[in-house]
Amino acid sequence: MSAVLELAEVSVRRGQATLLDRVSWVVREGERWVLLGANGAGKTTLMQVAGAQMFPTSGAVGILGELLGTVDVFELRPRIGVSSAALAEKVPRGEIVRDVVLSASYGVVGRWNEAYDRLDHDRVDSLLRELGVHHLADRTFGTLSEGERKRVLIARALMTDPELLLLDEPAAGLDLGGREDLVSTLSVLAHDPTSPATVLVSHHVEEIPPGFTHVLMLRDGAVVTQGPIETTLSAEALSATFGMPLVLEEHDGRYAARRKQRHRG
Repeated sequence: MSAVLELAEVSVRRGQATLLDRVSWVVREGERWVLLGANGAGKTTLMQVAGAQMFPTSGAVGILGELLGTVDVFELRPRIGVSSAALAEKVPRGEIVRDVVLSASYGVVGRWNEAYDRLDHDRVDSLLRELGVHHLADRTFGTLSEGERKRVLIARALMTDPELLLLDEPAAGLDLGGREDLVSTLSVLAHDPTSPATVLVSHHVEEIPPGFTHVLMLRDGAVVTQGPIETTLSAEALSATFGMPLVLEEHDGRYAARRKQRHRG
């Protein structure tokens, strides 16, 4: 399988702060990665680099066969589907759900005078059904619950049939029911062989959908470990990533973590 994303010794520095520290990472076609780390670990910075939204201070970044820095990013970005809190903030609250998804065809937020054909509208309908929010198509974005907004933004991210899908903390802010609904939906996408290579950012192992194949763990901008999820995601690696002793449990493809209790003796 060919690489859709390849980072070689990538660092990002801002002033005296190192946001990413010599990160090397390869995502191949068909892989579904989860990116784990505490607040400030560098996850969002890494996603911005992967989405051609930020250039590294040093190192090389290959995205969809193009070398970042030698390609027009405005031609590259439409090939990458992105769902993030930053994007959600840009969506006009009065925008109709159908148009939130539709406008991704032009890479704009907020529909204006763009021209769309029947195939575009049919794809919107198909994606909204797939994400379980077709009944909200004529609602405004601002009237949706947090979970509904997350699903709409994932539909938008898939609108251009991207070759790489980046989901930055899609379950953030959801209650238990909303999280479980979203994890179920993402698991269906993960198991679909036609879905693009996917990277999902999270703080919590409980949010990892079944079907995700690989994990990368960050701490202080550097890679703790990476590889196939069944051999890489361990209590030891998780403890090193979050800086505390943790216990990890797995059941039916779902994970749970808690702090290891000290026994008095």
